[in-house]
Amino acid sequence: MRKLFLSSLCLVLCCLQAEAQELRANVSVQAAQLGTSTDKRVFTTLQGALAEFINNRRWTDDAFTPAERIECNFLLNVTQSLGNNTYKASLTIQATRPVYNAGYTTSILNTQDNNIVFKYVEFQPLEFNEQRIVSNDPLVSNLTASLAYYIYIILGLDYDSFAPRGGDNFFKKALNIVNNAPDGKDIAGWKAFEGNRNRYWLQDNLLNVKFSRFHDVMYQYHRQGLDQMYDDENKGRTAIMNCLSMLMAIHEDVPNSMLVQVFFNAKSEELLKLFSKAPPQEKQRAAQMLAVLDVPNANKYQQQLR
Repeated sequence: MRKLFLSSLCLVLCCLQAEAQELRANVSVQAAQLGTSTDKRVFTTLQGALAEFINNRRWTDDAFTPAERIECNFLLNVTQSLGNNTYKASLTIQATRPVYNAGYTTSILNTQDNNIVFKYVEFQPLEFNEQRIVSNDPLVSNLTASLAYYIYIILGLDYDSFAPRGGDNFFKKALNIVNNAPDGKDIAGWKAFEGNRNRYWLQDNLLNVKFSRFHDVMYQYHRQGLDQMYDDENKGRTAIMNCLSMLMAIHEDVPNSMLVQVFFNAKSEELLKLFSKAPPQEKQRAAQMLAVLDVPNANKYQQQLR
């Protein structure tokens, strides 16, 4: 279904027969906080190696044409040297999806992980094996395991947006990484007891029956909402309003969940624009729900959707 949709969306480009990998990722490694005592050339090498690792590896069994590749950004911001070629960093991940007939892309993921600790020696190969995730040195494995985890999250969200429950297989792959994740000193983010907003909890929410309606939201928001707005803006916006109602039901069952906040991290600005054009009563209803669902942006909704 995903490929059939994109074939109509990108007809000219999709006539190319050559297959490509699934992602078109822009990768950046920054290390400004390390000062002048660290040789920064190693991070230039790492940036190239990460771009190759993400873009040139096959992550699915599906055939993608160049036009179908998922646009995404990975920013690794190295914040501290721990010695012995080991570093602490944050990882910002962004991914988008095209909207039918709009010349516009919508964000499906915009999140930051502040618990990336890894070991890297310049020119060492970056390896990842789904069957054997941890190498002899967990700190070496932690970077590629973290990247693969987020790649499967991106794929799952993208496939969910094109077909009902289309991303389940990729969320299970993310679970496999969590279950077999590197463990050791300084490594964090993979365990349930390490906080309520980390890699463990994101994949748990995505596979937990309590959040099953979230997958309906992802499909309806994109296919019945955004993708329909070219033909019927009111109908598309009504579908998105129904998605807010489903998210409210999730919130009532599981208040302040990580998954709902991840959704709004990607969609808050878009929702402001969508409902700014709505009739006053609809705009007010949207503002009330959004203020409850997305507390960090509550004032923005209340001020801009008057």
